[in-house]
Amino acid sequence: MLASLFVVLPVFGLIGLGYAARWTRVLRESTGEGLSDFVFVLAVPCLLFRTLAKADIPDSQPWGYWIAYFAALAVVWALAMLIASRFFARKGPELVVSGFAAAQSNTVFVGVPMILKAYGEAGGVPLGLLLAVHLPVTMTIATLLAEGRSTSLTMLLRRLFGHPIIIGILLGSAVRPVIGYVPQPFWTLVDLLAGAAVPCALISLGIAMRRYGLESGLALPAVLSGLKLGLHPLLVYWLATRVFEMPPHWSGVAVLFAACPCGINAYLFAERYRQGVADASSAITLSTLISLFTTAGWLAFLGVG
Repeated sequence: MLASLFVVLPVFGLIGLGYAARWTRVLRESTGEGLSDFVFVLAVPCLLFRTLAKADIPDSQPWGYWIAYFAALAVVWALAMLIASRFFARKGPELVVSGFAAAQSNTVFVGVPMILKAYGEAGGVPLGLLLAVHLPVTMTIATLLAEGRSTSLTMLLRRLFGHPIIIGILLGSAVRPVIGYVPQPFWTLVDLLAGAAVPCALISLGIAMRRYGLESGLALPAVLSGLKLGLHPLLVYWLATRVFEMPPHWSGVAVLFAACPCGINAYLFAERYRQGVADASSAITLSTLISLFTTAGWLAFLGVG
C-alpha cells in the first residue's frame, strides 16, 4: 500500500502545485489554458511521435492480448457515455470526455512504475506494446467522436488531418522505416518537448481545479472512477484469462494497465474543446486517490509486487 502511495504522490504534488500557484495568484488563470494548449498542440504530439517512431512493435501481433484490453476499453467507454447522457444530461464533446476519462489510463505516473515493479523485465514487452498504441488509439477515437457528429466527410477529414494529435501519430508511423537517418539534434528537440508534456499538463490541471472546483458535483466523476478502476480491469482479467490464452505476466500487465486511474489526456481533451473540464479534472483526482487502494488490491490478487 505504501509503495502505491509513493507512486502516485508525484501526480498529486504537481496538481497541488498548480492549484496552490493559482490560489495564491502566483499564476494567472489564463496560464492554465496556455499550458494546456502548449501540451495539446506541441508536447503530446511530440510524445506520440517519439513513442510510435521508436516503439519495438513485433511483426506477429498478439491479437488475443490486443482484443482483451481494447474490447474492455470499448465497453467501458460506451457505458460511460451512455450513463453520462441518460442520467447527467451530458451531450456533444462532454459525452466524449466522459467516455475518454473512464477508458484512458494514467500510464506514465502510475502504470509504468507499478507494472515494472510487479513484473520486472518480463513485463517490459507487453507493457511496451500497450504504451506504443494506447494513447494514439484513445486520442484518435476521441477526436473522431468529437469531430464527426455535425460535419461533412470532407470537413471531418480536414479537421482530422489538421489535428495536432493525429499529425503526431501519422508522422511517428511514417518515420519508422527511416528512423536511422534522422539526426540526433532532431531527437533532442523532440525529447525536450515530449518531456514537458506530463508536468505541464498536471500543473495546468491543478489551475483548472482551482477554477472549477467540484462544479459538476461528485456523482459523475464517481461513476467514471468506478468504471475505470472497477469494471475495466475486471473485464480485461476475464477476457485475458478465460477467453484468450496468454502467459500470466501478459494478462497481468493488461489488468494492471487497465486498473490505472483516469489519464491526464481526458482533461487536455476537455480543455481543447472547452467542455467537460470540471468532469475530467474531478474524475482524474478522485480516481487517482481511490487507486491507492484498488491497485494494491489487484497486485495482491495477481500475486505480484
